[in-house]
Amino acid sequence: MKAIGGYFELEVVGGPGYYPDLLHLNTGRNCLEYLLRVGNFKKIYLPKFSCKVLLEPIKKLNVEAEFYSIDQNLNPVLDFSPKKDEAVLYINYFGIKDAVLEALSYQTENLIVDNSQAFFSDKTSAFGTFYSARKFFGVPDGAYLSSNLVLEEELKMDYSWDRMSHLLKRLELGAESGYSDFQKNSLKLSGQPILQMSELSKSLLSHIDYSKVKQIREENFRYLHQQLSGVNRFNFSDLLVNGPMVYPLYVENENVRKELLQNKIFTACYWPNVLEECPADSLDYKLAKYILPLPVDQRYNREDMERICNVLLAVL
Repeated sequence: MKAIGGYFELEVVGGPGYYPDLLHLNTGRNCLEYLLRVGNFKKIYLPKFSCKVLLEPIKKLNVEAEFYSIDQNLNPVLDFSPKKDEAVLYINYFGIKDAVLEALSYQTENLIVDNSQAFFSDKTSAFGTFYSARKFFGVPDGAYLSSNLVLEEELKMDYSWDRMSHLLKRLELGAESGYSDFQKNSLKLSGQPILQMSELSKSLLSHIDYSKVKQIREENFRYLHQQLSGVNRFNFSDLLVNGPMVYPLYVENENVRKELLQNKIFTACYWPNVLEECPADSLDYKLAKYILPLPVDQRYNREDMERICNVLLAVL
């Protein structure tokens, strides 16, 4: 029976979100599990330069994994021919590899597109494409899945109320105050079953001005690229800017990240597991160690981008 009266809950007002017609799930890794299950795959090929959380569903389902290399510009080196019961996963790195995905979608069967770093990308695979919301917006979880196959299983609803502390602390107390909570809340997403996206995350995602978010990200990205392309070891000859996650600056200088941190400019390390798993002289190791994912998101403006460039150009 519905309760009437009493204290107020979070106000729920807004539209349907950015992907109303896709399947709304709880996490990106569970989108991958969904695809592996519905495709009944025995093996999956994925890049060495990838996050270890992708292995969660692979190990859970006892699917064989084989890793392939990427080149200097994050393009896949596919020197193998997958069988009918094998899938190939490619990551749309930092949301800037749309051109590569367009070609792969015609060349590769059973292609799984990991658009977790490319929320606004419309480059998809008919078999399966998934997106992650929390890498782009202030939400505790949430993912979207596009696939031409359906898992015949009723999915329960997720709950997110206990994964909000880092978001609330950063809003009211600052970035440093909420970081430990961010790490704890990330751990809570491990080992989760496939669930429907929580009502809380759906509500938060329904309030966003997506066209404005996309525009800001693209303007900030282009400014950084204009200022820093001369020192960036990436050659973005096939660059398509479509609401990117970050601006990836590749400079083999160990002091740059420290200098940014001292100026309260925070850059993540994608992905630390690669540093443990790959030889120190390998390209994958160098990418994980030296790529600086510079923030370009909707919280920042031209003045913030200028501040980033001033710090960088003073040490490069």
